Amino acid sequence: MTTSATRPPLTVGFDLDLTLIDTRPGIRAAWVAFSAESGVPVDADLVVSRLGPPLEHEMAYWVPEERVTEMVARYRALYPAYAIEPSAPMPGARDAIRAVREAGGRTIVVTAKNGPHAELHLAHLGIEPDAVVGGLWAEGKAEALRAHGAQVYVGDHVGDVRGAASAGALSVAVATGPCAPEELKEAGADVVLPDLTDFRSWWEGYLA
Repeated sequence: MTTSATRPPLTVGFDLDLTLIDTRPGIRAAWVAFSAESGVPVDADLVVSRLGPPLEHEMAYWVPEERVTEMVARYRALYPAYAIEPSAPMPGARDAIRAVREAGGRTIVVTAKNGPHAELHLAHLGIEPDAVVGGLWAEGKAEALRAHGAQVYVGDHVGDVRGAASAGALSVAVATGPCAPEELKEAGADVVLPDLTDFRSWWEGYLA
């Protein structure tokens, strides 16, 4: 029989961009630098208005398909120098991680961003999840959520809602990214919060 003493700790997954970290200033700077270095015209403001999907998806708007892989590599080479320093934690992000820890839970970050860059962002801001898994998007995030036994997944995009559903996890959506609260709810989010400053009160009620 599983008792409270032997039950595995609750694990909560979090998305990165616009869920835990406001990466828009840094990503914008990286795209401006990429455009200047490569000569590829890019509307960086448009790019940061639709963060969420993998970099390859965004790059395909600006370069021919056969050049996407090459240009993604060039962008990623520039990313650490331009994107890390300007980015900041989203309101309530640190407290949300702390709230899970205080309840004896584990936190993981599952993001479409490549893992090394996700880890650079988190280290720079002193946010320390128990694990970071990069390179997964939408339903693909279920792979990591299931592997880590996540019961809850928190994200800002309808793709995050789909990922939670695919993993059989509770979807907690925050309306801090490109998707409106109504859109998140229609996508199947179990809970929609304005932002992570409301996470602790929700979490305490969830555990009660």
